[in-house]
Amino acid sequence: MSDWVKWLLLGLLSIAFGVFALGNAIAASVAVTLVTGVLLLIAGAFQVVGGFTVEGTGNKILSLIMGAVMLFLGWNFMSEPLEGTITLAIVVMILFMAGGIARIILSFQMRGTQFFWPTLISGILSVILAVIIWNYAAQEKTVLLELLGIFLGIEMLFNGFGLVFMAFFVKNAPNDATTEAKQA
Repeated sequence: MSDWVKWLLLGLLSIAFGVFALGNAIAASVAVTLVTGVLLLIAGAFQVVGGFTVEGTGNKILSLIMGAVMLFLGWNFMSEPLEGTITLAIVVMILFMAGGIARIILSFQMRGTQFFWPTLISGILSVILAVIIWNYAAQEKTVLLELLGIFLGIEMLFNGFGLVFMAFFVKNAPNDATTEAKQA
């Protein structure tokens, strides 16, 4: 099987999973939460083990506390995935708001350059998205349960289309190189 076909199949698979995630956003959100819980448990265990090997009492205590927090969060996400999904969705909303505010502030440092407007608009859009999520979440909590699944589905669609386009680029690339070599 040629490389471009592999990329094409991977892209189509990503698109199919994206459609599935968008069609069943709550299940996709819970899956994201469970995977996050597993990763937090693994990272927390490594952090605790690493805490016993670091030098200095302060570093040891900090490492053990961070490991314990990660273990607690991981266990909480695994045992209560719906509540964990809501927690992760709120964290995403806060990150959108914080990232948007940071880009707005950064844009004013870029005043007079070509990067001012794109950075400012990007920041404003992130803040608006966070406010929209907040408003919908205040009206109905299920929005938070669906949020991660919707984002996962959209990302998988974008990724899938990108892989499909790349597959066709890879398919046509040898022909372009051969044509250029003949012209030289």
